[in-house]
Amino acid sequence: MEINETLIRQVIMDVLKNYNPQEAAVDGFGGEPPPRKSSSDTGEADLILEDKGAADPGPKDEVIVAVAPAFGTHQFKTIVGIPHGQVLKEILAGIEEEGLKSRVVRFFHSSDIAAFTLAAAKLSGSGIAIGIQSRGTTIIHQKDLPQLSNLELFPQAPVIDLPTYRAIGKNAAKYAKNETPNPVPTKNDQMARPKYQAIAALLHIKETEHVDANRKPVELSVKFK
Repeated sequence: MEINETLIRQVIMDVLKNYNPQEAAVDGFGGEPPPRKSSSDTGEADLILEDKGAADPGPKDEVIVAVAPAFGTHQFKTIVGIPHGQVLKEILAGIEEEGLKSRVVRFFHSSDIAAFTLAAAKLSGSGIAIGIQSRGTTIIHQKDLPQLSNLELFPQAPVIDLPTYRAIGKNAAKYAKNETPNPVPTKNDQMARPKYQAIAALLHIKETEHVDANRKPVELSVKFK
């Protein structure tokens, strides 16, 4: 039997329907999910990301937001259908609320969130960076930590909502100011892994298709409309 993306999608939909028919409506797998409301914007924010050139080291009062290779260009929503524009808008707002600057940088050399976020932290003037995969998994990293360590990790993308993304931005900025904030509270859904594991794997494969080990990170201009 030939295994292709169409077959994988059908298998995913069949598995999800065993849990809940509505769960099949994820990121284009059978329909659109219910709309999500932002804590600052009840409408969907359209996102335009444009390359500004090579990303250089920045000032000490910045937090870099590192996005994965396909974020906002080849994938446009998280695993539960939250538009990338809304996600980025909340994270940047959280950083701004703490009085720090933000800079969005795309990394191409890896789709592994720990790898590209640590690279971002080493580029960040404050030594702190937030990493976001296209499916929504997020991490806060620090430049002098081992790759597999981190300040805060949010591995269950299906349960991360917009207020949580905003809180992640705030906490990253606090770390950049040498504060020791309480970790961002997160929900835990024991059924999230079996329900979304297949879709997460497919989205990661699609993300990895855009990895280019020889391409340097680029700074991005961010426009919402």
